[in-house]
Amino acid sequence: MKRTRALFCDLLNLPRGKYIPSDVANEGPIGFARGAFAVSFDRELLPVPGCGVHDGLPDMELRLDETRRKSWQSATEIALGDLYANEEVFGLCARSHLKRTIAEWQALGFKPMIGLETEAYVFQCDADGVWRPYDTPGAFVYGTGAENDPRGLMDEIWETAYACDIPLESTNGEFDNGQFELTLRFDDALKACDDAFLMRVMAREIALKKGLLLSFMPKPIPDRGGSGLHVNFSFVDNQGKNVIAPDGQLSDLAKHCMAGLMHHHQGLAGLLASTVNSYDRLRAGSMAGYWANWAEDHRMVTTRCSTGSARSARLEHRMADCACNPYLAVIAVLQAAKLGVKNSLKLQPAEDLDGVEHVRATRHVPANLDKALDALDRDTALRNAVGELYCNALLYLKRDEVERLLGKSVDEVRNYYLPFV
Repeated sequence: MKRTRALFCDLLNLPRGKYIPSDVANEGPIGFARGAFAVSFDRELLPVPGCGVHDGLPDMELRLDETRRKSWQSATEIALGDLYANEEVFGLCARSHLKRTIAEWQALGFKPMIGLETEAYVFQCDADGVWRPYDTPGAFVYGTGAENDPRGLMDEIWETAYACDIPLESTNGEFDNGQFELTLRFDDALKACDDAFLMRVMAREIALKKGLLLSFMPKPIPDRGGSGLHVNFSFVDNQGKNVIAPDGQLSDLAKHCMAGLMHHHQGLAGLLASTVNSYDRLRAGSMAGYWANWAEDHRMVTTRCSTGSARSARLEHRMADCACNPYLAVIAVLQAAKLGVKNSLKLQPAEDLDGVEHVRATRHVPANLDKALDALDRDTALRNAVGELYCNALLYLKRDEVERLLGKSVDEVRNYYLPFV
């Protein structure tokens, strides 16, 4: 019998779901306990706001999309959908918050278009059962082929992605040995996030079948580079025209968007860099989103803009990492940008220094997750825009995570996250 794999993405960016007969999936919503959002990585049930932990862990239901996605598993289809509780949209459903965010932009006359770039490391298991970095002695940045991927993992991910209609735009070796970039094509915001969510699940499962672990952890190897989630975005108007740089120059809309991202820089860290390990990646002089700055075609700033082509002009926000739920990453960036538009915020001058040893910017991300969560807590405008209950739940869950990892070594923190992220 054909089965359906019903999936949703939780606060920890884990793919929760069930296998059910396809005829059951076609009959109506699929039930889950709200407590799925209240479980830490080490399976402790916490009184996370909205989960009803002290009220008997009541139900929520996943209302499936009518259309189904192709699966990489035999005799299986994938169903995505939105979560409801008490006949209302469930406040911890990031996919529903993304739909609301898209609708708010469309009410302004603009459709968000999104392109997500993900980075990850591959690990292999040694004879003692310890995950070690993938053995790729001849690897190099922008590398392809066996020197970078001797077991052909990226080849299989590529072939499977296209068989499942997940539109990869490119894959290549990244800066360090065993590190790869997997970039998805630009699409409307909801489909782009659905694709990114499924790509990550698929890629990790294929890796495990080959005896490998594909980790999207932000900084899994202390003496190597970090891995990020770059959120590229643009907007098209009602005539389908890209409005970021229609005449080759940044539009006022684009400037206000970037000003919003600069203004909410510290609060965004609590959403986009939401693990203790994230702050090993976010350092001065790194190609990550540390400083509250922007520039044209400059990879050492947080918001990089590209205006060379009016058709493909875009803004690229470089703070997030792939431990973040992709729906949340896009919501946070689009909502901060919209706050810049709503409040007509003025854009600071572009960064014109190297960004490594010298910067003009004076503001940067908080030093650690604890301080980033405090910054998010203080940024009421951003929390309200993203979703008050969602942010409160994330704050509770992540503050507990900070406490669990307090005083732990770098290796202990890594091992806490590695199997899941």
